[in-house]
Amino acid sequence: MSVHVHKGIEIELPDWLVGSRIEDKIAAGEYENKESEAALKRIRAGWSVLEIGAGLGFVSSVCAAQAGAENVVSVEANPKMLDPIRNNLKRNGYEDVTLLHGAVVGDDHENETVKFRAGSLFWGGAIVEDGKSHDDMVEVPAVPMSHLLMIYEPKFVMMDIEGAEQWLFERPWPRCVKHVVMEIHPGKYEPRVIKRIVDCMSKSGLTYDPVMSSGRTLGFMRVGKGKA
Repeated sequence: MSVHVHKGIEIELPDWLVGSRIEDKIAAGEYENKESEAALKRIRAGWSVLEIGAGLGFVSSVCAAQAGAENVVSVEANPKMLDPIRNNLKRNGYEDVTLLHGAVVGDDHENETVKFRAGSLFWGGAIVEDGKSHDDMVEVPAVPMSHLLMIYEPKFVMMDIEGAEQWLFERPWPRCVKHVVMEIHPGKYEPRVIKRIVDCMSKSGLTYDPVMSSGRTLGFMRVGKGKA
């Protein structure tokens, strides 16, 4: 076990991540900086926050510090990461964050589970496309995006799910959502998928947020009458 402090948050690494590239980035202060800065700048106290792809629980903790732990829902597909996330939430005093296990899917997904590749670390863990197979593939619960939006009514959505975002923008999102920050993965789908994402956000009343956008990180904010 190894413990680092990044932006005031303690990050405990399980033994199998000690000495990894992930630890190097944390030690250098370069871990999840865009996502954590977005949370610090945009999330307000009392907001309902939905984080999709919790990783080590670092960004979950930052979101909890801003909104209040009881207002944060974090979803993680990789079963290997559930205990590290819980440990880090507890270490930082944010046990009241709701942690859900599952891979977030679009409404067209018909099965109750989905095949997920956990990966040797946790970077790169992703939903496995139909017809493909991997040695590290596991079945995890499928969590429909529309259900999350309906049940938790988040004002802020954070997303980093290694390409699975391509299936979550088929129809407009509800007006409760005020800000979206997501990492896109152009190497995993065609440019028209990015257009579909941007078009969906526009139809949802959300426009490009230049403050939160940089490189592969896209930010969107609600405009007009519904802006917070």
